[in-house]
Amino acid sequence: MNHSAVATLHSNLLEQRLREVLAPSHLQVLDESGQHAGHSGANASGVGTHFRVRIASSAFAGKSRVQCHRLVYDALQDFFPQGLHALAIEIGVPAA
Repeated sequence: MNHSAVATLHSNLLEQRLREVLAPSHLQVLDESGQHAGHSGANASGVGTHFRVRIASSAFAGKSRVQCHRLVYDALQDFFPQGLHALAIEIGVPAA
């Protein structure tokens, strides 16, 4: 399996979990691990450690930015022991 296939597989797992837990109206999961080579938590393959999540969900309505980030982290907590090291989270709330 090549690096891009591994990255896609892992991105898809994160995306699937976020869809199950937060039912987002918009979701984009990007593996940015290759940009973090040599950084703490990076692995030799350059995939599966550092992700950017762009997400909008009605679950975020009325919540602070910190509360929204916590919902995303809580949804993905099972992936940290599997090598997920860092998340950059961009939160949005769907238009009414």
